[in-house]
Order: sequence, then C-alpha cells, then structure tokens
Amino acid sequence: MDLFCIATGLPRNTTISLLTTDDAMVSIDPTMPANSERTPYKVRPVAIKQLSEKEELIQSMLTQVAEQFSRAFKINELKAEVANHLAVLEKRVELESLKVVEIEKCKRDIKEMKEELAARGNRTSCPCKHGFLDDTKKLMPPRDVPTYPKYLLSPETMEALRKPTFDVWLWEPNEMLSCLEHMYHDLGLVRDFSISPITLKRWLLCVHDNYRNNPFHNFRHCFCVTQMMYSMIWLCGLQEKFSQMDILTLMTAAICHDLDHPGHNNTYQINARTELAVRYNDISPLENHHCAVAFQILAQPECNIFSNVQPDGFKQIRQGMITLILATDMARHAEIMDSFKETMKNFDYSDEEHVTLLKMILIKCCDISNEVRPMEIAEPWVDCLLEEYFMQSSDPQSSPDSTGFLSLMLPSPVSPQSDREKAEGLPVAPFMDRDKVTKATAQIGFIKFVLIPMFETVAQLFPAVEEFLLQPLWESRDHYAELKRMDDEAREKIESLTSGGTDRSREKSRDVKNSEDNVV
Repeated sequence: MDLFCIATGLPRNTTISLLTTDDAMVSIDPTMPANSERTPYKVRPVAIKQLSEKEELIQSMLTQVAEQFSRAFKINELKAEVANHLAVLEKRVELESLKVVEIEKCKRDIKEMKEELAARGNRTSCPCKHGFLDDTKKLMPPRDVPTYPKYLLSPETMEALRKPTFDVWLWEPNEMLSCLEHMYHDLGLVRDFSISPITLKRWLLCVHDNYRNNPFHNFRHCFCVTQMMYSMIWLCGLQEKFSQMDILTLMTAAICHDLDHPGHNNTYQINARTELAVRYNDISPLENHHCAVAFQILAQPECNIFSNVQPDGFKQIRQGMITLILATDMARHAEIMDSFKETMKNFDYSDEEHVTLLKMILIKCCDISNEVRPMEIAEPWVDCLLEEYFMQSSDPQSSPDSTGFLSLMLPSPVSPQSDREKAEGLPVAPFMDRDKVTKATAQIGFIKFVLIPMFETVAQLFPAVEEFLLQPLWESRDHYAELKRMDDEAREKIESLTSGGTDRSREKSRDVKNSEDNVV
C-alpha cells in the first residue's frame, strides 16, 4: 500500500482505492491483474489518517514514560555491567584452566627431578630415563587436562615473529605453543597437508611435554631454533625455492631436533657407555634418540599431523627429518660444510643432493644461531649453556664436549670437571682448561671459525643474509674482542701486582734475616 502512496505522491498513511478505467474497484493483492498503458489503474484517496490531538498527547506521554523507566532502572548501564561481568567470568575460567595445566606440569617436573636424583651415580645407566622403547607415558597426549588456550597474536607480534630479532625470552610456554601453531597456518602447511588444527595443537603440546627442564636444551631452545627457521624462510624467500613438503620437513625437524635431550652430551654418552651409546653404536646417540622420540609421538593417532599425507609423501618427510636432525650433531660440522662448499661451485635447485645439503646447512644455522640475535637476547643463552655444562660436570664420568658446543663456555674456578676427569682417567681437552680459557676467547673462536664461515657461505645464495644475520655476527665478534682486550689488561695488572708483592716480601725476608745475623 505504501508503494502506491509513494508512487502517486500521497502520504504513507493515506487510505486509497484502486479503480479500473470503468471505475470498478480492484483488490490490491498478489493476484491482481496486470495493467497497461491502455488499461491503467486509477488511484483515489479515501482519507488521510491523522493523529488526533488526544492521540498525539498519549503517544508523547508513552515516549516520556519509556525514557523515565530507562533512566530509573539504568537499563543501558545494566547491560554494560552484565557484559563486563560475563567477560570477567570467561577470563577467570580461562585462567583456572591454565592453572590446572601448569599444576599438572609442575607435578610431572617434580616427579622427574626425584627420579633423576635417584638415578645419579649409576655409571652404566642412561641419563635418558624416559626409555622410549619401554615408557610411553609422556608420549601420549594428556587427556585429563585441557589443552593450552589459543592466544590471539597481534599484527605487530605476527610481523615481529618473522624477523631474526624476535625476543624469545618474553613468552610463556603456552604463548610459544600458539606462536608455533600460527607458523604452520601462516606458511600454508595446515591447508596444503590437510592437518587437523586439533591434531596440530595436541602434537605441539605432546612435543612440549617431551622436552626436559634442562638449562639450555629445553622447549625454549626448540622454539628459538624453529622461530629462526621460520624467519629464514621469509628472509630468504625459501617458499619460492623449495616445495611445501620441504618447508614442512624443515619446520617439523626444527621443532623435534632436541626431543628428550637429557642435558648430557654425546661424549658423555660414549665415555660413560650409556644405554643410548650402546643402542646406537656410539654414532650420534642423542640425535638418533631425538628422531626416535619424534616418530614415537607421531605414531600416536591423536598426534599424527601427517595422517592425511600419502604413504610415499610420509616416507619422504620421514627420511628428510632424520637427515636434518642427524645433521645437528656438531661432530659432523666439517664434513657437512665441506660437502656444501663443493655444491656452491655450481649450485642447482633441481639437484636433489644440492637441495638436501642446503637444508642441512639451514637447520645447522638455526640450531646455533643465538649470536645472530641482538646481544641482550643472545647473552643469556651462553649462561644457560654454562649452567647445563656444570650440571654435567658434577657427574664423575663426565668429560668435555668434543662436538664444538662447549667452545662457547667459560670454565668456572669452582668447577671440578677437569680434576674428576683426570681422576677417572677420561680425556681432558686443553681448550676446557679452567686456568687458560676465558669466555671472550671461547666466543671469539666459535663465532670466527664456525658461525661466520657458515653464514657467509649461505649468503652467497641469499644476499639478505649478510645484512640481517652476518652483520650481527661481526658486531658480536668485535664485542668479544673488546672484552678479551679488557680481560688481558686486567690479568696483566693482577700479575704485575702479584709479582711486585712477591718481590717486596722477599726483600723484607732478607732484611729480617740480616738483622738477626747482626744480633747474633
């Protein structure tokens, strides 16, 4: 009806009659016959409905009463208060769920610490108390506690996550899990490999639970290495060079590369003849163990992020992960670097061997990339490594690491490692002599002879590496060179004072002796 009123220029509340050319009344409904130019309808207004003065007064009073009710009962404020209260309750429920997760984790950590203390002193027992062939308790995803809450990452965080300068110390475990989850979505891996988001969450949580609370080789180190891999994928444009399966292999290997690390290095395993060393015939026992635990977790249907990958694809991913994780054994550093340098003479992305070596170098770069980060982020990792080394040195059968990692370490004057190694008849490396090695000299050597040559080689393929990764290494080298100069000056002053004090003491002794002779 309103449409007819508008078309004829009448007010909307006008009552109208529709007539044919013969003045016959037409019923206005969907079944009315169509008109035409020859047989138009006529619109005749019947009456215009106008509100009487009384009706207008009543309507005005009703409006005022409604406004008074709203003000009296504060309906809008009440709605806002209820909404805020609901938000507080939701936050409280989320926090309580998080507390349950943390309490359960603390209980497990306490139990592990008790078991490890009880196992101390058993020379032939393996420090890896979670024998993956016998004990699958930790390998099963937790069912009696809620999974970690989903954090909404801000655009600024997502952008920072793609850069090598990302501060890995600012995040709690649950936040790191959410960041790892975001990486898989951001790289398109969840979409391209049909990974169930719930399975991805369970798998990450199970991986987290299978990293021990070591000072260095812990879940934060896992996150640090994976975040550097993620940043290098963006920095070097690796998705344009590699297949998505290669990207999936790189990311997953980075996450799993130190699973269930016991905090004792390969040299310890071999010299102490542990269960792992015996099982793997002294060949990269830790790295083989990390691989085994990784696929033990993936064997659980609830954690199998590769469940929708075809068998041939899974075989390729598995072989790739094993190759990459075994490449993190620093005892193989020279061998891998020499092979990679050979490929650089005529590198070819269509050559499978060349690409495999590049991927091995990439995970090695990420594994020891702490010095690539800003100094305030890199420095604490050295302290963590020292703490883990000293924890190992408390075992009588421990010995220095021949893999190269301990070139980062400063022997402490109170560390009994060298003495105990000598007492046990184990070899003592000269560079670990606490009387000769300083933190500065050890860092300079590691940066100069391991890190810089490796990143310089990678920069030949990816020029962006020089600005964002090599430049911080050069600055770090110069920083430790300055520290070494200061250490040398301080040592010279101490030696000078000590030497001067000794000479004066000798002169005083001679004077006393001469005086006694004169008295006699």
